[in-house]
This record gives sequence, structure tokens and C-alpha cells, in this order.
Amino acid sequence: MVFFYIHYFGIFVIINKQMLNRVLLNNLKINVLLNRLTCQLLEFHGDFSNSVLIGLQPRGIYLLERIVDLLKNEYGIKDVKVGKLDTTFYRDDFRRSEKIHFAKATELNFEVEGRKIVLIDDVLYTGRSIRAALTAIDYYGRPSIIELLVLIDRRFSRHLPIQPDYLGVQIDAIEGDKVRVEWRKSDRENDCVYIEKES
Repeated sequence: MVFFYIHYFGIFVIINKQMLNRVLLNNLKINVLLNRLTCQLLEFHGDFSNSVLIGLQPRGIYLLERIVDLLKNEYGIKDVKVGKLDTTFYRDDFRRSEKIHFAKATELNFEVEGRKIVLIDDVLYTGRSIRAALTAIDYYGRPSIIELLVLIDRRFSRHLPIQPDYLGVQIDAIEGDKVRVEWRKSDRENDCVYIEKES
């Protein structure tokens, strides 16, 4: 019998593999995590006058939107500089795969030189996408600091020594299974995190 473990607020929950297609985090728990992550950002970045939030295409954009919405509407931070970064052409597997890659838009309408940068993605897996993002940022300037915020960390799946500075929850799924974050644009009450079982 195979199990996976979810680490949530210091608690490990063991779940049978037969339950893997079930929801791990519902909208209520996701909102708790989003508010905690937003408060942690506020502690370090204050009024965000010298800070930039950059969502990684494509999935990190949805998490970025949720956090910016909280900063503006719940915590009164009206001037938040945000950007979108596509790492397709900076990935180490770009020329090694037969798969056709389709790049998304990169939108960085500001100077990154000397600023505090927070890279945002929904799931941290091998770390290769984050390394690609760090490489891409180098082409735009030299920030004073680069941090990483993720909602989900699959910590035992890392290929590179990359760790998040701001973390929602750790989920230790078995190899081959996928952790999915379902973001709903029109109906946020149905946001969820679930395991896509290995076929």
C-alpha cells in the first residue's frame, strides 16, 4: 500500500493512494494560506515602494492576482508593481525535448535594477523553472534581492538546491503523480488543490 503525506501548519496527514484524486485543499484553506502569505510579504516589504511581484507564466499569474487583490483590497497597498515572466526559452530542456514549446507574454514594465523581487509560482517541483526565471531576470538588471513565493512545495522532488522564502503548504506526493492547483477566474469559491493520480 502506497501513501503520500501533506504537511499543513505543522501537521502531517497520511492518505492512502486510493484517495489521491480527491481534493487536498479547498477554497477555505487556500484563502487562509493566501492571507498568511500576504501578511508575510507585508512584514518584509512594507509599502512595496521598492518591491516588485513577478508571476511566472502560466500558473503563477493566478496566484499573483490573488495576492495583489488581497494587498490592495484588504491591506490598503494601492501601488503594487507587478509583472509577468515567461521562462520558456531559458529552460535547460528547451532544446532537448521534441515537445513544441509555446511561450507566453513577458510583461516587465519597470526597472528591476536595485529592487526587491518576489517570484511567484503555484507549485515548486524540481526547481528548474525557478532556475530559468533567475536566468531570465539577469537580462533585465541586477535586483538587490530575489525571493520566491509558492503555494505548494513538493520538497522531496527537487533537482536543484532551491527553496521558497514564502510557503503555503508542503505536499509530498509520490513520483509520477501531479499536484494541481485549480484557479477559477469567475468563481473563486471553487479554487482547490488536488492530486492527479498517475495513470
